[in-house]
Amino acid sequence: MALTTLDPRTALVLVDLQHGIVAAPTTPYTGPEVVTRAVALADAFRAHGLPVVLVRVTATPETATPGRTELGRPAAGMPEDWDVLVDEVTGHPGDVTVTKRTWGAFHGTDLDLQLRRRGVTQVVLAGIATSIGVESTARAAHEHGYHVTLATDAMTDLAPGAHRHSVDHVFPRLGERGTTEEIVALLAATRPARAV
Repeated sequence: MALTTLDPRTALVLVDLQHGIVAAPTTPYTGPEVVTRAVALADAFRAHGLPVVLVRVTATPETATPGRTELGRPAAGMPEDWDVLVDEVTGHPGDVTVTKRTWGAFHGTDLDLQLRRRGVTQVVLAGIATSIGVESTARAAHEHGYHVTLATDAMTDLAPGAHRHSVDHVFPRLGERGTTEEIVALLAATRPARAV
């Protein structure tokens, strides 16, 4: 389904735009390309007085999600700033920051509370990686009853084909898809910019 509308109280949720993830090799877009588009979205949301949520993931051996996986956990320690949000998205006092320790931004965090407190009924999602943090957050947002919009050119993935699979096969079941340009244009067409 193509992008049709944005609710009066829509929030932008940017997933894992932090040093250690943005610097990783990604496809089909580079981390810096995703950050540039995320900044454009955030600027538009702020200009319309809508919430911007910055989600970051962090974990230590003590706080990492338990459970065995075939891929295991990284053997070497992560760089010191791997979980620090990139400068391009930070520095705005009205933004909400949520710290998670799993793939999705809802489990074990106060994201749902933060959104409901602000009267949010719809979320626009962007970030890295499409099939991991973004998709997990989209699934939970849908399960929590939010309308979901996916900014498909403001997300990218670590594995070839994973982005396309999420965008083409999973996201249509969870919400509506649109590009950064389409979302920004719909914001401008449906509501006046807030006086600065």
